[in-house]
Amino acid sequence: MAEHATSRRPRGGRRVGLATALVATAGVGMIGVAAVAQRSSDETGPQAHAAPSVQSAKVVRRDLSNSLTEPGNLGFGPAKQLKGNGPGTLTKLPSNGTETARGKALYRVDDKPVPVFYGDTPFFRDLKKIGLVGNDVSVLRTNLAALGYDVGEEPVVQRSAGRNLEPGATFTVSLAAALKKWQQQMGVEPTGTLKVGAVIVLPGPVRVSELKAQVGDPVAEDILSYVSPKKVITVPVDAQQVSSIKPGDAVTITLPGAKAPGMVTSISHAPSDESGQSDAGDSSKIDVTVLPKRAADVASLDEADLPVEFVSEIHKNVLTVPIGALVALSGGGFAVQPVSGEFLRVRTGMFATGLVEISGPGLTEGLAVVVAS
Repeated sequence: MAEHATSRRPRGGRRVGLATALVATAGVGMIGVAAVAQRSSDETGPQAHAAPSVQSAKVVRRDLSNSLTEPGNLGFGPAKQLKGNGPGTLTKLPSNGTETARGKALYRVDDKPVPVFYGDTPFFRDLKKIGLVGNDVSVLRTNLAALGYDVGEEPVVQRSAGRNLEPGATFTVSLAAALKKWQQQMGVEPTGTLKVGAVIVLPGPVRVSELKAQVGDPVAEDILSYVSPKKVITVPVDAQQVSSIKPGDAVTITLPGAKAPGMVTSISHAPSDESGQSDAGDSSKIDVTVLPKRAADVASLDEADLPVEFVSEIHKNVLTVPIGALVALSGGGFAVQPVSGEFLRVRTGMFATGLVEISGPGLTEGLAVVVAS
């Protein structure tokens, strides 16, 4: 049996009336809407009366979400600086627009190629002693394996209680042999060891955006700036709202005459500025980088302003009504009034875009309810 929202008769038989308004606000992009209802009781029990001007809406099952839409700028994202390492003189530099490839030379030092590896730890020391352990060794091992070289098995490390073991892979005889074979392929002295500055480590494939050095300069200085090799959208988001966004989130990009899917790839840790292609000096904004899932969607566009919609929360397959269908009850809580029946008490969930999620006994999809006009 459906639970009804009715007034209770106090001792002495006094009548109780209700006239109350609801103003609901919830999350980004949501607005308050007032709903008013009046009820009375008599000797035979409570009755509910709609306002003289009656409008109705049906209970609809749908996905409900809160979203935030912000303007973004299409480009190659914020630029980062690449600084060389080790001794020597730059003897050849790449052209603007050059895209890196694993194991291929990016520039030359003392007329020797300096290839690119991908990873999160630079080569900060010479790798020449068998048994060295560290994350830099892991980078060497991972990249040589990705290039098709046999790096051998990683030795099993015996861990004992209370002993802090250094993280990362071990520089083994097999790894040194793989390094030697790769050096032969590169046309450099096949020593089976790796000196600081012989290989540059980048976080992944990049595109050269601007040269900072010239041929003849020392290698141990800023050499170039680089950006993403793929077109991305940089979106300045209010610092108070960016907490609801995280890398990996799906987004919707508004293109000229179409919509396209995208994904959040990174969030800046510093206020947006000119390098982030957003409003300079606006410390209340944080740059969010969005990658279109299909490169073809933006292939024909150069720099462009593209709105991006972020969904902060979604409730799937829930019953919803317009916010104006809610009635605030004198004892607390809310109800809706079916067109042909008494008030039904409801529990409210998400509010979004003029709708509210509801649940409770007696509610069914398609039920017509009164909406405040």
